[in-house]
Amino acid sequence: MRIAIPTEGKGGLDDKAAEHFGRCPTYTILDENGELIEIIENTSEHMGGTGLPPELMKKNNINIMLCRGLGYRAIELFNGFGIDVYVCQEKTAKDMFDKWKSGELKKAGKEDACEH
Repeated sequence: MRIAIPTEGKGGLDDKAAEHFGRCPTYTILDENGELIEIIENTSEHMGGTGLPPELMKKNNINIMLCRGLGYRAIELFNGFGIDVYVCQEKTAKDMFDKWKSGELKKAGKEDACEH
């Protein structure tokens, strides 16, 4: 299992969770035990590259996205790719993972989407 968290840099589990999944500089990728697998650059069109962030996650075999904010269209794209999305407001990648691991988060739906 591969879990992605949008982050502000290359600090791994201690890194700050980015405010919005599509405009973050990096994604911290963890396994289901919270072990760091890798940190990937955001090469989507939001950062001057190509493709949408959900497509980048699919290309990197992500199963779960933990993030602070995203729009409803993105939630639908993730779901279409078979990637489960969870939204929470924790400040670090580790805190977001811990909240997910403890079972405190529910899958994101329309009511969890940002409006901007």
